[in-house]
Parts: sequence; C-alpha cells; structure tokens
Amino acid sequence: MTLQQAYQFLVDQLQTIYDKNEAAAITELVLEKLSGLNRKQRADAVNQLLDDEAKLKEMTTELLQHRPVQYVLNEAWFYDLKFEVNESVLIPRPETEELVDWVLKDVRSKMYDVRSTAVSEQNKPRLTPPSEENHAFTIDHSPFTILDIGTGSGCIPITIKKKLPHADVSAIDVSSEALQTAAANAKLNEVEVKFQTVDFLSEDNWKQLGNYDFIISNPPYIKSSEADTIHKNVLEHEPHTALFVPDEDGLLFYRKIADFALQHLNKNGAVFVEINQLLGKETAALFEQKGFNVELKKDMSGNERMIKASH
Repeated sequence: MTLQQAYQFLVDQLQTIYDKNEAAAITELVLEKLSGLNRKQRADAVNQLLDDEAKLKEMTTELLQHRPVQYVLNEAWFYDLKFEVNESVLIPRPETEELVDWVLKDVRSKMYDVRSTAVSEQNKPRLTPPSEENHAFTIDHSPFTILDIGTGSGCIPITIKKKLPHADVSAIDVSSEALQTAAANAKLNEVEVKFQTVDFLSEDNWKQLGNYDFIISNPPYIKSSEADTIHKNVLEHEPHTALFVPDEDGLLFYRKIADFALQHLNKNGAVFVEINQLLGKETAALFEQKGFNVELKKDMSGNERMIKASH
C-alpha cells in the first residue's frame, strides 16, 4: 500500500463517522506518525510504500470505535510541545492554550514590574520589558511560585515551566495514574515540576500545600445532565472525573479554588481558571462575592471561557 493509497483508505473509512474535514485531519495525523513524514514530504512521496500496513489497519479499527486519535497515537501537541496522553488524562485543548498564554503574559508583566522597581530603587536605567521570546528572563527576588490544580497530563505546568524556567512550579491531581503520565511528560519536555497526589476537594489536604503567586486550574465543570451533549469520543474515552460535576453544584471546584486562594494566594497574586462557557457570569460572581477583582475573558471563538481573579 502506497502513502497515497493509505490516505484514501483511511479517509474513506473515517467518513463513515466523521465529516470530510475531520476525517482528513485525523488521517494527516495518523500518516505523519506512521511514515515519519509531514504533509509536504508525503505529497512528494505519494508512491512510497507504507512500512506498517498492519498498524494502519489496527489504528483504523480503534478510530472507528470513536477512540480519539490522540489516544490512538498516544500523543498530543500543546503550545508546540509534545505530550503523552492516555485514557487517564484529558486531551489538551486549544482553549487551554489560550489560558496558558494569558498566564504567561501576566507572569512576565509582573516579572518586569519586580525587576524595574528594583532597578529604579538603585537609580539605574530602567530595563526594557522581557519579550515573549525571552523565556529565561530572571528576577531579583525569589522565583514566582505557581500551582496547577487538577493537572491531568501536566500540559499547563510543564508548558509554563518550559517557557519560564526560573519559576517554581507545582501541580496536584487526585489521580495517581494521571500524575504518572504528567511526570513522564515533564521528563519528555526536560523540565522539573513538583507533582503531588492530593484530593483537592477535601480541605484538610490543603495544609499539605504552600502559598503561591499564581494558582491555575482547568477543573471539571460539565454538569452530569449535559453528558448527552458531549461527543461520543469524549464521553466514552476521556476520564469522567476530569469532566463532570454534580448537577446540584456546577461551581463546586471554583468555590473550593476561591476559598483555597483566600488562604494560599500571596499578596498581589492571581488565580486563572478555565470555565464552563455557559456559566461565565455565575463563576465571575462567585469570585467577586469572595472579595476578588475579576476579569472574564472570551476565547478565540467568542465564548466566555476563562477568568482571572486577583486581590
């Protein structure tokens, strides 16, 4: 089977359950993984034989059972970094990349504020703000401390540590299986993140944790009654503990995060959370009622998707 024949075979199979564009996108990912060639390279080698036709058919079978392509390939890309993923963790999503981007910009602005203040006090020329590319920009005081709650694959803290190597980054999750995956991803991306198994909903466990300049989370926020609106490949394969909250308490994790931040967020710190787009106003009100200043931000699709809460 040539690469061109393999492409047509998989596209035809996948169009029985996906639309044409999604079938093509999944096929591109699979063939790049199997051939080691990107799209342009494959276009120049359409008659090259596929080395492992049996593996293609095995993957096709899994995909036709609605298993997400990221789980089939055992990998996903997030913020230009590669992550191992499996059914113990959520698949990283573009909306979460937007949350991380917001965090990085805010941290860098505070790094500049700290450095420029210190320089001004010494009557020295002010420094220019760090550029987005200057990931190794250092600060004059101890590193910023950052905590990710419900880390899953570790995509949030690992990306932040990769981009801000001088930050002190920690992450927690209730699932030991998820933390094994996150630890593997930290090794894969050559960063050091402090991982810890913690049931965050139990407030007695908060004493295991320290104080932080930034608290970040993409917690479960889909109500159980909304399960029938979820795509089959998500509902049947991604971990429900990372997706769903009880109908009677859709803001459970946000209330806990707000209460935790009241005790564990350093002065001038900030909380960043991804939210249920249907509950933007309600989530913002919850943080405001706890005394936070709140900024509600839309994602690239125009949905109310993330919140920054600060003292």
